[in-house]
Amino acid sequence: MAETSHKLGAFGGFWRRENRAPETFKGGEAENVMSEDRLRKAAKTPLYTAEQRQKRDSSPWTLVQGVLAPVQFLVFLVSLALVLRFLLTENGQYAATASVVVKTLTLYAIMITGAIWEKVVFGRYLFAPAFFWEDVFSMLVLALHTAYLTALAFGALSAQNLMLLALAAYAAYAINATQFILKLRAARVQANAAPNGFAGLGATP
Repeated sequence: MAETSHKLGAFGGFWRRENRAPETFKGGEAENVMSEDRLRKAAKTPLYTAEQRQKRDSSPWTLVQGVLAPVQFLVFLVSLALVLRFLLTENGQYAATASVVVKTLTLYAIMITGAIWEKVVFGRYLFAPAFFWEDVFSMLVLALHTAYLTALAFGALSAQNLMLLALAAYAAYAINATQFILKLRAARVQANAAPNGFAGLGATP
């Protein structure tokens, strides 16, 4: 056990030995013990089975997702800057509005292709157990972006309120993106930990 805990240190340089009780730590050290406990629990349930991993690696939709995700993030950063510029200066309304529309279209693209990818890998279009809560929050992100397009099309909100709605959609998107990043990071940790003797782990996700 001590050897396994020592090897875990390579993942972040801050994991503590498991044979020391959490009560012996204070502040950040106690949090590190809790993080290690969460890591070990996550390691018991691989993100992908061997069959699902094979489907993921052979699917062209995996590459599509790998391209669209950073593209959407770049569009998000540009649009966020334009929206904030408009809210602070009241200049650039057209550019800000157009950028949110483009961001929403990229979201639709990644949602549709992501659902296809999920069907190929997990056998269902949405809410596969491995990404259930990420998909649930994605619905909120989708709803907020769609609400923006709807309000824009029907003139239901002022330019200021439209941009505030866009910011709400972007906040939800940032949280959702963080969910997926943490999930994929956990899968990578699982893969790296597999050779060190963790049970229930397969090949690299």
